[in-house]
Amino acid sequence: MKIKIKKQIEQFVNEHIGAFHANRIEGLKALRLNNLIKRKNPYLFRAKNLNLSTSLITAVLEAHLSSSEEGSFGGFLEKLAIYVAEITGGGHKSAAEGIDIELMRDSTRYLIAVKSGKNWANSSSSRDQKKNFKTAVQVIKQSDKKTPLQPTLGICYGNFKTVNNGEYLHIGGQSFWHLISGDKDLYVDLVEPLGHNADEHDATFKEEKANAYNRLLREFTNDYCEPSGAINWQKLVQFVSGNIDKK
Repeated sequence: MKIKIKKQIEQFVNEHIGAFHANRIEGLKALRLNNLIKRKNPYLFRAKNLNLSTSLITAVLEAHLSSSEEGSFGGFLEKLAIYVAEITGGGHKSAAEGIDIELMRDSTRYLIAVKSGKNWANSSSSRDQKKNFKTAVQVIKQSDKKTPLQPTLGICYGNFKTVNNGEYLHIGGQSFWHLISGDKDLYVDLVEPLGHNADEHDATFKEEKANAYNRLLREFTNDYCEPSGAINWQKLVQFVSGNIDKK
């Protein structure tokens, strides 16, 4: 990575990574037990013999954090990709719906929708993305009939093979970062600036996570445990799944 580009990326990360960490903290502070467990499978917890309240709360909390952090950081990665394309590859933020980057490469105009990971879509969102590609191509061709257009789904990480399925180019990991920047090593070089103040942020997060864990455990003990300390599985299942008497 060129020194100038490296400094620009470091500055961008330093200015924006704090929002990701702040969201993690605020998410922990807002957690409430019933909002977490109503989306979980109590039968699975019972089948796994999670008879310790501490084990059950750990499982629920870790699953929630894994999901929410993946989404939050994915949004940051997508913004970073747009910025990298702008400063390295001559790309720019697209005005077309569902398209993040427009980029000229080897006389081809790439229309890139950026996604953080490969498992970004369900069938509905996948259909919407295909529709967005089709619409963007139709609009651009009205004013530019000569330049080849390549709809592209760019995935920020993953080592899968680049594939053109006839509707769009599916590219990820090193190949994606290379496409938008022209630098085949950028995907590795990005790791260093992402660690900016990571230890400081992590210390704050761990403290708030401990507070959230203790709060959730207290709520669970009060609401779903017998005086003996045993988990009241019937009450837990009724809360998650009981609905016949609901209007």
